[in-house]
Amino acid sequence: MIDMRSLSLEALNSATKYPSILTFHERGQRGTLTEKVVDAFEEDVLVTEKVDGANARIIAFSNGDYVIGSREHLLHARGDLIANPKDGLVEALRPVADSLWTPGGGGAQAVVLYLEVYGGKIGRNAGQYSGQGQVGFRMFDAATVPGEVLGLTPSEVATWREHDGQQFFTEEELQDLASEERIELTPRLGTIPASEVPTGIEAMHAFLTSRIPATNVALDSEAGRRPEGLVLRTHDRKVIAKARLADYESTLRLRSGR
Repeated sequence: MIDMRSLSLEALNSATKYPSILTFHERGQRGTLTEKVVDAFEEDVLVTEKVDGANARIIAFSNGDYVIGSREHLLHARGDLIANPKDGLVEALRPVADSLWTPGGGGAQAVVLYLEVYGGKIGRNAGQYSGQGQVGFRMFDAATVPGEVLGLTPSEVATWREHDGQQFFTEEELQDLASEERIELTPRLGTIPASEVPTGIEAMHAFLTSRIPATNVALDSEAGRRPEGLVLRTHDRKVIAKARLADYESTLRLRSGR
């Protein structure tokens, strides 16, 4: 069993950080997109909505302890009297963390839930999700981290993570976890053959506007409802990329000279 109180918080933070997801089309000059794709899909592709908020994580241990973190920092541990108020993440996620199952039945691993917290005053696009200041969250990924990794030095942990050490859940495992814990996932918009993933800038822009004309996670009727974009991934998550609507719009504007 992992004893959170004996862990290096620096190692825990590093081992559970979410890796960056590349943009489907590579970036060129002035931040515009090029026609080169970062990685070709060869299997069926799951299409999900990309929600624009604050990336957060709940790190759950087999003894019932947990830690809540932002993308870069650990913010709160179970039993803390004072919580870091950053972006309202702890306030939004503490009820979820308090009700989590005890994972692993004493196993020596941590389970990390990755969630997007959105709305409220979180980011410049908060009003697209709520016009009344409401805050919501959706889980978009999960992974396991072996206990022995948490005993390594921070530099060793960083090397382990950068070489794909984190074991991410498959889509089926993620669905099961979400159902067990009654946590909503980012919207699933269907699975398509790899051959139907657009590889051109104009074609991907058309794909985005047709697949997600408005966000599916608006929290009230006053929300602006403009979507952020899509995440494209294989069911085993071996290939994953994001496509933001604003990137394609700005690239096409610059191409046309407007």
